[in-house]
Amino acid sequence: QVQLAESGGGLVHTGGSLTLSCVASGLTFSRYGMAWFRQGPGKERQFVAHMRWTDIPDYADSVKGRFTISRDNAKNAVYLEMNSLKPEDTAVYTCAAKYGSSRYRPGDEYDYWGQGTQVTVSS
Repeated sequence: QVQLAESGGGLVHTGGSLTLSCVASGLTFSRYGMAWFRQGPGKERQFVAHMRWTDIPDYADSVKGRFTISRDNAKNAVYLEMNSLKPEDTAVYTCAAKYGSSRYRPGDEYDYWGQGTQVTVSS
């Protein structure tokens, strides 16, 4: 049974930082691209960042230069370091796994999803 377990969410002030973690189990981690998505209040889910095994990451324009995705393949973990947070970053952040080595493409289907972790940025 595949599980993706996120942690690290919380409440932070504008300009603050948080690092989210997602630990995967039940899958061969090296065969999956890992991504972060988010869904803010009243908004559709949106792509945040994606990283395959060891390669150049992909980011949404809204987070470039502020967020960094990374992987620890020995720990089956993917991280999202978030800096210079803004109120509009407030959302439930969810990690997802996609089989294969392709880079992110809009509309890609992801195979597995976590439950999400809440990030709230106060103004």
